[in-house]
Amino acid sequence: MNKKLLAAIFGSALMLAACGGGDDEATETNEENGGEVVETQDAEKIVQGNCTSCHGGNLEGQGNFPNISDVGSRLSQEEILKVIQEGKGAMPANIVEGAEAEVVAEWLSNKK
Repeated sequence: MNKKLLAAIFGSALMLAACGGGDDEATETNEENGGEVVETQDAEKIVQGNCTSCHGGNLEGQGNFPNISDVGSRLSQEEILKVIQEGKGAMPANIVEGAEAEVVAEWLSNKK
């Protein structure tokens, strides 16, 4: 098979797998706000839907994709957010966006 065609197919499959996701918001009652319903993101669920296809089910890395199970010991929350927003290596930018990206960066920064 033509190497360029094979590379294009593999690249497309990788991008489609990395772009998974959906509505990962949950609601909970916040007693400090008088019982007001507040939307919250479940960082682990967002990571499972967007990151594990490349970084592995336990985030231990696979193939050319790095281990991020202890990324908080190497990068700060701000640095992790920057990687999520700008991409790095084979990882495209904005796999997760907005408030979800911030929640994921905070969650990953606690992985030490």
